[in-house]
Amino acid sequence: MMSEEVEKRLKQVRILGEAIRASMCNELHKMGFKDADTLVGRFDMAHFELSRDPYDGQESLKGTWRNGKGHSVGSILFYPDGAFYAEYDIVRPHPSQEKWFVEAVTAWGRGDQVKTEPRLLPSLTD
Repeated sequence: MMSEEVEKRLKQVRILGEAIRASMCNELHKMGFKDADTLVGRFDMAHFELSRDPYDGQESLKGTWRNGKGHSVGSILFYPDGAFYAEYDIVRPHPSQEKWFVEAVTAWGRGDQVKTEPRLLPSLTD
């Protein structure tokens, strides 16, 4: 059961959260992933809670996506000043560039300005 404050904050960012997820999927699609829409969890499937910043004491809204075994596979954080950061594990070979492995896709920004990029690692294959 979510607290009233979490529900209130979630309602305020729901449309933005769905846009962030769509931007992450679009980044994967541009890379060549044909199943991009299935690689990033739906926004409404994340578990949300408030997270207090130890430095300034302000509360951010934090969402966590978990896989079927309960392991964290992604997170999204909405800061009180309107900024946000999200990442979601992809853990797959790059679909068109064998020298790269896609560890995750990240998104960040403020307001309705969303930037995305993949987090790549060198592939272990030659």
